[in-house]
Parts: sequence; C-alpha cells; structure tokens
Amino acid sequence: MQAFKDTPVVDGHNDLAFAARVAAGYSVENLATGAAAVFQTDIDRLRRGGVGAQFWSVYAPSDLAPAEALKFTMEQIDFVYRLIERYEGDLAFARTSDDVRAAWRNGRIASLIGAEGGACIGESLGVLRMLARLGVRYMTLTHDRNVAWADSATDEPEHHGLNVLGRSVVQEMNRVGMLVDLSHVSAETMRDAIATSEAPVIFSHSSCHHVCPHPRNVPDDVLKLLSNNGGVLMIAFVAPFVSREYNDWSPADSEHPRPRATVDDVVAHFNHAREVCGIDHIGLGSDYDGFDEWPDEMSDVRGFAVLLDRLAAQGWSSTDLSKVMGGNLLRVLGDTDVAASSACK
Repeated sequence: MQAFKDTPVVDGHNDLAFAARVAAGYSVENLATGAAAVFQTDIDRLRRGGVGAQFWSVYAPSDLAPAEALKFTMEQIDFVYRLIERYEGDLAFARTSDDVRAAWRNGRIASLIGAEGGACIGESLGVLRMLARLGVRYMTLTHDRNVAWADSATDEPEHHGLNVLGRSVVQEMNRVGMLVDLSHVSAETMRDAIATSEAPVIFSHSSCHHVCPHPRNVPDDVLKLLSNNGGVLMIAFVAPFVSREYNDWSPADSEHPRPRATVDDVVAHFNHAREVCGIDHIGLGSDYDGFDEWPDEMSDVRGFAVLLDRLAAQGWSSTDLSKVMGGNLLRVLGDTDVAASSACK
C-alpha cells in the first residue's frame, strides 16, 4: 500500500506498559517477536501492522491514592525508557513530529508517551509540568472515575464538566505543549475542554457514539466542535466501543451467544467520523493490550493493516489514508508545539 510508504501508522494508545506490569513484572525482554502468548504487541507484529509511531500509555488505576498513582505512572515511564533502550535498533524516543519523521528515516518506530488518567497528577500543576519534562506528550484528563477537577464518562456527574482547577489544568497543558486527551471524559467535560483549550485536542482511543452508544464514545455535536478546534478523533478498535450489538449484549443472556465484532464495524466509525468532522480530524487509537475482545482479524497490532486494506477497498484514497494513519496527528503535534511556544512569549 502506497500510504504505508508515505505515512506509517501513528497509533494513539497502547497499554503494553501496564500489561507488562501485570504479566511480566515490567520486564522488557522477549518483546522483539513471539510475545503473542502474553501480549498483543511485539516489535515484529508492530512492523507487520505498518506501525511507525506508537504512543505508549502509562496508566494508573483510578482507585489509587494520588501518591500511589504517580508511582505507577513513573514506573511505566521507566518501562518505556527501558523498552526503547533495550531495542534501540527498532525503537526511538520521540517528542515532536520532527522526531517521529527522523525515526522513520532511520527505519525505527517512533515511541511517544501518553499518561492515561489525570489522577496521576493529583491536583498538582507541578507534577503535570514534570511529566511534560519527562516527555509525556498527552494526558487523558480522567479514566473511569471522576478526578477532583473533571468528570469521567463512566462516573456520576460531580463537576458537570471542568471546574476552575480543571480549566487551569487544560491551560497549563497548552502552555507546556501537552496534548489534551478527552478519551474517558464525560461529554460535558469534552465540551468544556474544547472551549478552554487554545490548542487542538485529541481523543487517543474513542469511537463514535452515533454508531455505538457506549459512554466512552464521542457524540456528534462534540465531533463538530473537534473539527472547529483542529483536533483528532483516534478511533479505538475495542469490541464494545465499535459494535452496537456487542455493547448491548450481556453475559447474563444465556440464550444468545456473544455477538462478533467485525472489521466492518470499525469501518462504520471511520465513515461516520469522516461525514461529521471531516477527513482532517480522524486517526487511529487502537487500545491494544488494554482489552481482551477485538473485531475478527484485528486481535493484535497487525490489525491496522487489515483495517487500512478494508478502507482502501471502500475507495479511501492514499491521500485520505495518509491523513488518517498519521498525518493528522503529526499536524496536531506541530500545532500544539506552536501554541506552547506562543504562550511562553
């Protein structure tokens, strides 16, 4: 596929770091190839999926005390650093769009970091600034529970969006050049954050609520705001996010087997997002190693190639695919850096 030559895949979210904590005590060994028995990700399969840049998620569960959440986050940042060092012939640390392109020129997979869940900073802008210094390029404002300054999509409304501190967090993220990630947040928080942010925002791993009404997905009115903001929806592949039938099914329904999610379910989200927010505002945000159930033929990081072939078969041009695969996200990285530079003057 010509698009692979023009723009390798930039994936917005992979939970290998947390999966390695649980399954391998943060070991970075045996991740070049053959990790299929344990993980959905290894370097060989990343290359076979066309991945040229990966945001490695560093995640702390929402029920942890702030100090413990920060410990989890720092340990996973350390994992990413050690992973890159262990496989330096294949991986390269990246912060900027220029770093990503330099990695591609050298035949390596650019490795960026995204922090999942604002609980890791507690209520401290100082912690936020230090994460930025360590190379964390985005922070997801919440995970599955509210934080002291923002509401989650899967918790009871407390702040009805962002409170005063939450708006300060978004403004500081703009100032230090950290992408504001709105996956996991409530629709009210999405709207508040887009209204507050001076830089484009992202959804690192979410899909379209109109196609599948999971609370983690993005409503159409927000997709329209995203277009005006210049941001990117990085569409997730998780089965209950992409398939309405799968999302509606309950394990208690013993009379009906679990529905199967398909590649076409994922494609439906891309087609809908293209219609509502436009081709310049779509990307890829798999969530591999963060979930167990995937569409058929997309059970590991090789699934990118399957999806992109299906989009091409439906008539998406190489130019369109290059934007979706990474061009749009690289633009957002650059625009965020420009906004941060302007804010510091």
